[in-house]
Amino acid sequence: MSTRVPQERRRRRPTRSGVVLSEELIVETALRLIGEHGPEALSVRRLGTALGCDPSALYRYFENTDDLVLAIADRIIGDAMAGFDPGDDWVAALREMALRVRAGYLAHPRAAAFASYRVTRRPNEIRAVDTGIGLLLAAGFGPADAPRLYLAFIDTVLSHAAMDAAFQALPRGRREADARAWQDVYQGLDPASYPALTAVRQELRTVADSSFEEAVDLLLEALAARAPAR
Repeated sequence: MSTRVPQERRRRRPTRSGVVLSEELIVETALRLIGEHGPEALSVRRLGTALGCDPSALYRYFENTDDLVLAIADRIIGDAMAGFDPGDDWVAALREMALRVRAGYLAHPRAAAFASYRVTRRPNEIRAVDTGIGLLLAAGFGPADAPRLYLAFIDTVLSHAAMDAAFQALPRGRREADARAWQDVYQGLDPASYPALTAVRQELRTVADSSFEEAVDLLLEALAARAPAR
């Protein structure tokens, strides 16, 4: 991807609607459009209309729509990590990071679909990665292990959080139908054909909720078990 747009190229005059463009305003507007209409709404033409400016003015801030996508992804990270104070307990801090990531994606579920797997190369992401790797270094992992283990941790968190966000982005009727399936379908299965499901069918009523926190706790338990003695 090309480099960021130089500061001197950015527009300082108001648009025809009286709005002064900024990178922050464009990202906020893009998030609103995606939230209302889905990722397909992310086009220079629609953004220009929403902002009351000529679409070409947006290129003074972003090289292309992919550049804007990366800025959106970084904005979600920044919002999620705002005010985060890791403290001394590295396991608790990583758990809070995970919960913040999920909350950030659930706040923008339709944008999470394309934000979760990108590398933004921007300040919010860089600070988050530095924090996460720093926590593992503080736990006693060496320079060779800390980045690799952090990547395994954060990729798992991002993937599960994006899945929860994708579910949240479904129309309400589809979400409710999926949740009801654990009661309407799985409760009435033939015991002879599905003995394991029959044995736990009462407990299946509770699995409609996200397993995100349990998955994170399992991952953190594995990391804690591998942490060097200090």
